[in-house]
Amino acid sequence: MSGESGLKSYKVVTHGCQMNVHDSERLSGLLEDAGYVKAGSEGDPDLVVFNTCAVRENADNKLYGNLGQLAPVKSRHQGMQIAVGGCLAQKDRESIVKRAPWVDVVFGTHNIGHLPALLERAAVERKAQVEILESLETFPSTLPTRRESAYAAWVAISVGCNNTCTFCIVPALRGKEEDRRPGDVLAEIEALVDEGVIEVTLLGQNVNAYGSDLGDREAFSKLLRAAGQIDGLERIRFTSPHPRDFTDDVIAAMAETPSVMHQLHMPLQSGSDRVLKAMRRSYRQDRFLGIIRKVREAMPDAAISTDIIVGFPGETEEDFEETMHVVREARFTNAFTFQYSKRPGTPAAEMADQVPKEVVQARYDRLIALQEEISWDENKKQVGRTLEILVAEGEGKKDDRTQRLSGRAPDNRLVHFSKPTEPVRPGDVVTVEITYAAPHHLLAEGPALGVRRTRAGDAWEKRQAKPADKPAASASTGVMLGLPGIGAPAQLPLAAPAGGACCGD
Repeated sequence: MSGESGLKSYKVVTHGCQMNVHDSERLSGLLEDAGYVKAGSEGDPDLVVFNTCAVRENADNKLYGNLGQLAPVKSRHQGMQIAVGGCLAQKDRESIVKRAPWVDVVFGTHNIGHLPALLERAAVERKAQVEILESLETFPSTLPTRRESAYAAWVAISVGCNNTCTFCIVPALRGKEEDRRPGDVLAEIEALVDEGVIEVTLLGQNVNAYGSDLGDREAFSKLLRAAGQIDGLERIRFTSPHPRDFTDDVIAAMAETPSVMHQLHMPLQSGSDRVLKAMRRSYRQDRFLGIIRKVREAMPDAAISTDIIVGFPGETEEDFEETMHVVREARFTNAFTFQYSKRPGTPAAEMADQVPKEVVQARYDRLIALQEEISWDENKKQVGRTLEILVAEGEGKKDDRTQRLSGRAPDNRLVHFSKPTEPVRPGDVVTVEITYAAPHHLLAEGPALGVRRTRAGDAWEKRQAKPADKPAASASTGVMLGLPGIGAPAQLPLAAPAGGACCGD
């Protein structure tokens, strides 16, 4: 319901990847700049915005199911509006309003900055507004922002993708790659650090192809090194790279820049050369494993994660065994695994030899079992190590019950640790000794070995002390960081998790 000030309240529901989370922060900033206030947990918001994903087969069902639940809410809430944006909106366009005529606005991936005007026009004209642009009008980082985290931030360095993977619809929805100027990226990072941020993740559909639009093949490694020179920035991450563009100069920049974390998300998709060719992935098994070897030679402590698709059309048992071989050889810290699902508009959807569901499920279960075993073994190697943990907000669901706090190690592993005797805030850094390992997290059950209060913790504390200021039209961006597969913030229960970048590049 409208806030105490009489302003309209809003809620943004995010489905999908980091790029969508990044865009949702922009949408929130735009709405607050237009006079909306973020909805509380009580009552119905005056505006609900769905920022959608089109990667998974059930994306449509998820959206229309949520819209169906909102129809009776809107009928009893005078003046309520519903907007649908993101990749599914870019794909389905007018059909969204045909299937759900109570939707007020449909907007695409290229015109999120138009949302406030479209909402006003829908209210005045009393009819749905559908606006889909075919190319990017304004780079998202020029828009207002409401960042979810005071201590960690996304920084988009490019949008779009030049790849033509046969299973992926995202390039058709996000467009060709467009790179930001390095100076603009570094200026945004410096502004974030001035606000208290100590960790950034450089974000792109194919992040290490950065520079292809600028005519510099080494632009990404240069950007990593330059960001590493920014005083006060403690942790730099990036996601998601593509094996085709992952070059030795990037490995050197990771190894030689102290603030670049030894963590890498390297999507495999399949270990079979035959399937990789059918996927139109421009690398083969030997190339992929060669990258993993080089990374581990330069950074023996590197934690490497991946994306894998099971059951791509035509995948045989022999092809699947090749994937299992790569998993055994690469020893990923964790893997985001997906059963292949048809996406209308992709070449793979029309391929013959679609693998039966029961076969895909059986292979998927075998892959999960193998990866769980490897993840646990790799995590056990962390027992006895002393690690600096960046305290997070909302990452430990059981923290209140267990009297623990949670955060991320430098390599991005999730660590739950005993609450120190002195006050600790999200954004502070706690030094602990790891005492136990599970497949997906580590425990530090002893007393903290040290607590370092940080500017990021100060920024978090300042944010709690007063209501959030109206966002400025700055280039700031960010969200609490987690593993590469990120869903919506915890307060948005309708959201769904996803792995890797938008298209799992």
